[in-house]
Amino acid sequence: MIEKRLLRLSLWLRRTRPKFKAQGYWKNKKSVKRKDNWRYPDGIHNKMRKKWKGKPPLVSVGYRGPRLARGLHPSGLREALVRSVSDLESLDPNTHILRLSRTLGKRKRSMIISIAEERGFRIINK
Repeated sequence: MIEKRLLRLSLWLRRTRPKFKAQGYWKNKKSVKRKDNWRYPDGIHNKMRKKWKGKPPLVSVGYRGPRLARGLHPSGLREALVRSVSDLESLDPNTHILRLSRTLGKRKRSMIISIAEERGFRIINK
């Protein structure tokens, strides 16, 4: 189990980290797709690439969270994607929280849920 301090720090970083947007997203209102997708700014005169004041922030290493808390669910457990009953064999209920695959059918999903609850797993998306 991860320390509570690292989880709090990770949550704080997630909230304060800026939403990185593609260069020039404020110029072209038509290209909605370009607004949400991050692309590294190109160009020899690009102010955003040069990190000028007043321009949007650039993705960099300094925005990463603590190594032990990376990729964790907010509960402090590692997420595991489950596609079949055999996936449950290698997982531990004390360190993993389950996310069921979206392509599971009704019968297999109910079977996996019943077996997981017997073993004491927590499931994110029942």
